[in-house]
Amino acid sequence: MRNRIAAGIVACAAIAIPAAATATSYPNRGQMDAVRHYLKQRDGIVGVGVIDSHGHVRGIHDRRRFVTASVIKAMLLVSYLRKVNHQGRRLTSYERAHLGPMIHVSSNTAASWVYSRVGDGRLRRLARKADMDQFWICCWWTHALFSARDQAKFFWQIKRLTPPRFRDYATHLLRSIVSWQSWGIPRIARRRGFSVFFKGGWRGTGRGQLVHQASFIRYHRTGFSLAVLTDGNPSMSYGIETIAGVTRRILRHKPD
Repeated sequence: MRNRIAAGIVACAAIAIPAAATATSYPNRGQMDAVRHYLKQRDGIVGVGVIDSHGHVRGIHDRRRFVTASVIKAMLLVSYLRKVNHQGRRLTSYERAHLGPMIHVSSNTAASWVYSRVGDGRLRRLARKADMDQFWICCWWTHALFSARDQAKFFWQIKRLTPPRFRDYATHLLRSIVSWQSWGIPRIARRRGFSVFFKGGWRGTGRGQLVHQASFIRYHRTGFSLAVLTDGNPSMSYGIETIAGVTRRILRHKPD
């Protein structure tokens, strides 16, 4: 069934990210239907994954697998912080000088530095802890594959997956990405009074232009995760508009 993530995962996520005890979940079926109708008018290949405010999995082609772009840098960040925590130490200024640019300006050089220290093994273990069923990686961070459902699960649980001593640091980085990369989900959400942390990515593929974003969005005590993965776009701006259009329909009204 597509109703819920395993009960244990939802319980842990609920501890880390409390959701409002509303009568209906957010986003609801009507909002998702509006997204489904909108996507019929768009070119390209799109997967939308949501974990709603009650922990239900919702989606549109949400199991479809896409090649990563810079979205995986959020997983690299959490994997590295888990490694440092296991070593029982603090981050050095040298480490911060790589982790910060990897997220803040999406530095590929910094991502390669982090990947060389966490490798496939730590990323796979993190994916298993997040119940990411479609995740696959071998040999380099740019070769990873995942689905919108996977990324929605990861962002829903990101606070639980990040060691407590590093949670504020990680979420600060994901909230303070440079403005010229804060299109799509964060631009629409923040204009409407929602708070958001996120990671986006873009690259060319054999289909055209790939544009992704994954996020956790909150309005007061109501929180949910949203991932929109796209490929085969005629341009990057077209993919950005698809993500923005999905977000507008998801956020067309505020939670009760």
